[in-house]
Amino acid sequence: MAEQKRDYYEVLGVARDADADTIKKAYRKLAMKWHPDHNPDNKAEAEAKFKEASEAYAVLSDPQKRQTYDQFGHDGMKNAFGAGGFDMSDLGDILNQFFGGGFSDGGGGGGFSFNFGGFGGGRGRRNSGPQRGEDTEQVVRLTFEEALFGKMEHLRVRAAVACPDCNGTGAAKDSKRVPCKQCGGSGSVRSRSFFGLMQQPCPVCHGSGTVIEKPCSKCGGDGLVASHETVDVRIPAGVANGMVYPVAGKGNAGPNNGPRGDLLLHLSVAPSDLFERDGQDLILRRSVSPTLLALGGELQVETPNGTATLKVRPGTPNGTMQRLRGQGIPAVGRFPQGDLIVVFVAETPQSLTGEESKLLEKLRAAETTRNFPERTAQDKASAAFKAAREKSKNK
Repeated sequence: MAEQKRDYYEVLGVARDADADTIKKAYRKLAMKWHPDHNPDNKAEAEAKFKEASEAYAVLSDPQKRQTYDQFGHDGMKNAFGAGGFDMSDLGDILNQFFGGGFSDGGGGGGFSFNFGGFGGGRGRRNSGPQRGEDTEQVVRLTFEEALFGKMEHLRVRAAVACPDCNGTGAAKDSKRVPCKQCGGSGSVRSRSFFGLMQQPCPVCHGSGTVIEKPCSKCGGDGLVASHETVDVRIPAGVANGMVYPVAGKGNAGPNNGPRGDLLLHLSVAPSDLFERDGQDLILRRSVSPTLLALGGELQVETPNGTATLKVRPGTPNGTMQRLRGQGIPAVGRFPQGDLIVVFVAETPQSLTGEESKLLEKLRAAETTRNFPERTAQDKASAAFKAAREKSKNK
């Protein structure tokens, strides 16, 4: 059975509404604490803790990934780092951007070496292998009913794919890669930073140590070209307006024949003419006749699961709410099944016939305070208020 991951906010020890600066400071503290060079007697645990904190930071420091995680939990992050999940190359990227540049090769200069357990890709050459592609984004517009019940979308998307002429290598036919003159083939250049002597990827070869002798004419040496394709996506039932739904492996292809990023769907849901949505609950303001509230009876209402019959008790006040458990928004991601809340709203009858008017006149003539206890209470309160107001004038 797979080990249950800890909540990312719990890992970093921050609140769910923590800002970017708080998250960064929390990660810096944990990175300093769990760096294996500081824990030589417990290196295995330190590496695990370091990687756990780095994974949490990779998600919570990225607004898009953080929003997806907040909505779908760890299930929504399964494809955030590629098919294999968060790995050593991802950690190398985090350390590189967070600590201001690559990793020392242990060649002196003090500070951290960042060469433990294979983290960082070894001696500064970090970009020679396949890299995950960038995510792409697209807006999907849904009706309220499509969001409620789910929908199969057939999307036309544009993304970068491996160049067919060079098979993603970026090199022209009969061309080859040669050592980079800028870094001498090492893939890195040295610089000093807050943490001491650090190594950064070479700005010319981007850390690969080599450059293409003759770039491919079709892709210009990038190894990637734009392409269109149709993607079938099942939008799950219960999604809400503003949610971002990730589709794994449908974003841009990565450099050096790297895996594709994700397609991030920004969901725009139209309002309903019948229901209001409040989180996972649905609110139905049901218009009813005053006689139904007074005499009681049955009322049929529509729910996501079919038609339900409600029992209305005699003397039900206007504005009374009835909650139907489990009849709201379906469970999605980390959000549970919601309820349907029916609010009774008395509607004044219009366009009365002569006979109907006579019947209502008879009812009005028969009204007593016993029939309207709330009105009686209000009349008493009004009388008390009037007396107080007159008394204040006489002072």
